[in-house]
Order: sequence, then C-alpha cells, then structure tokens
Amino acid sequence: MITTAVAVVAGVLCSALFGVVTAPEAHAHSQVVSSDPDDGARVESSPARATVTFNEPLQEAFAVLTVVGPDGNYWQDGDAVVDGPRLSVGLREPGPTGTYTLNYRVTSADGHPVDGQRSFELTVAGSGTPGPVADTAADSGDDGPPLWPFIVVAVLVLVGGLGVVVVLSRRSGRSV
Repeated sequence: MITTAVAVVAGVLCSALFGVVTAPEAHAHSQVVSSDPDDGARVESSPARATVTFNEPLQEAFAVLTVVGPDGNYWQDGDAVVDGPRLSVGLREPGPTGTYTLNYRVTSADGHPVDGQRSFELTVAGSGTPGPVADTAADSGDDGPPLWPFIVVAVLVLVGGLGVVVVLSRRSGRSV
C-alpha cells in the first residue's frame, strides 16, 4: 500500500515538475495597438510628444519611454506619463534627420513587464539640442522572465511531497 502511495506521489510530482519546466509563456499581456508618430512613419517635423497606445490600461509604476535619435542621443524631454492605456513623453525640438527609436517598458494590468520598440523617421533636420548619450544596453529589454523561480518552486514541491510520503510511511510503521 505504501509502495503504491509512493508511486502515485512520485508520479504526480514528476508531472508537476515537467509541467512547470515546459510550460509556454503566457501571451495575455498588454499589446501595442498604435503609436504617435506611427511605427515607420516619415515626418517632416517632430511632434511635441511621442505616445504608445496599448490594448488595456497600464500600471503607472516603472513605466519608461525613451526616444533615441540617429545620433545616439536621447531626445525625450522629461519622464514618461501613463494615462490609462497610453504611455507618452515630451520630445525636444527636432534634431538631425534619420530614425528615432521609441523604447518602451511598461507593466501590464496583470503585472507582467512588457517592452519593445517603435520608430519614426525625421526627414527635415531641426536645430534642437540633444539630451545625453543613450545607454543602449538599458534600452534593449530582456528575453522574458527568468526560469530559476520556476525551478525553485518545482524543487520545493518535490521536496514537500517526499516529506509527506516519509511522514505517512513512518506513521504506518513501514520504511520507504
């Protein structure tokens, strides 16, 4: 009887561990619906603000929107502002012609961080003054959540299950 119980508990724990390790990433997080300027747009003058609009309201904590110009400098003016599903930041006076990249990182309504990029091309140079040189490593984002917390939880479940088996086997007077 204990051998059957051990086999059942071990099977359930192995199945749980397999499920945790191989589970696909959930995709029910905030998604970009539009941006202003539009992604890939060619504009003659830079707008006063850059805005990225998502499909659901965003959490205000930790929202970031940077704008990096073709010269490698920041062109946003001030901190990003969250207004429901919109993330926006003021822009400096237009600078050199070329591609401006909007790098965003927000926390979706479900608490998951979402990051990405949009861009627009400025076709007529302005005389604006750039901000500091961009830290491209900070703007590059990451590859999703780390795997180690899931592994730790799986190990804890496995150890807890084995502990239950040992306690039950000791109560019945048999050794495992």
